[in-house]
Amino acid sequence: MTHRISCELAEAPLAPGEVAIVGAGPGDPGLLTLRALSLLEQADCLVFDRLVSREVLALASPKARRFYVGKASRCHALTQEQTNALLVRLAGEGRRVVRLKGGDPYIFGRGGEEGEVLIAHGIRFRVVPGITSAQGCAAYGGFPLTHRDHAQSVTFVTGHRKGDGELILDWSALAVPHHTAVFYMGLANAGTISRQLQAHGLPASHPVALVERGTTPEQRRVITCLGELVATIAREGLTPPTLIVVGEVVRLADTLARPAAQVAILAEGEVRDRVGERVAL
Repeated sequence: MTHRISCELAEAPLAPGEVAIVGAGPGDPGLLTLRALSLLEQADCLVFDRLVSREVLALASPKARRFYVGKASRCHALTQEQTNALLVRLAGEGRRVVRLKGGDPYIFGRGGEEGEVLIAHGIRFRVVPGITSAQGCAAYGGFPLTHRDHAQSVTFVTGHRKGDGELILDWSALAVPHHTAVFYMGLANAGTISRQLQAHGLPASHPVALVERGTTPEQRRVITCLGELVATIAREGLTPPTLIVVGEVVRLADTLARPAAQVAILAEGEVRDRVGERVAL
């Protein structure tokens, strides 16, 4: 049975010619906000990214036109400029548009850039925050991002640069104890991340969690250390989207991880722990 969400949760109904930039969360449809669901049900047009899950898309009105504008490294369905133009065109046609982004649209989601374009064209828009990948992957991976004993601060960091340029960050500010650094889109620059953090003071044994497709049924969590980061990624065959979390909080993963997130059933009655260890049943 389908339950429709009251428009009151969206503050006001989505108006013709208005764009809602909506965070879809990290993948699990249960992490979508009620306001986001309300707007999905009202949309005439849905403009969505690669990281928006099929389960979330299924919650939109079946009558809504769908436009895929996903981006991967060196492979874009549409460029950002073309996506901007699409939003302007649809709004100009009087459509009620939901621009759906994985995670949170204002955390490495380019939502701010799209908002600037809409303002420049006199188009009304609103923003709905979403649970970002860092929050979802950490919780489902079994560790917090902050902890009084292990991390008093956390930093979200982009792991790639515009145009595949050199990754230039304040490494000394990231390579400090009792701190968690979360790298989005960092697989391609894992070698740089490992080398720079060690060069600026973190030991090779410093714990790292890799969470692939976090919060989805395909989630895989691998625990490693800075010195083994690149080798671990290659050995496990990890692919985007994979979040890299560096910090002492990772040591809590085996204590706090939910049982369902810790093991994956393999053939012949064997299980593999998410840290990669095989154990007999």
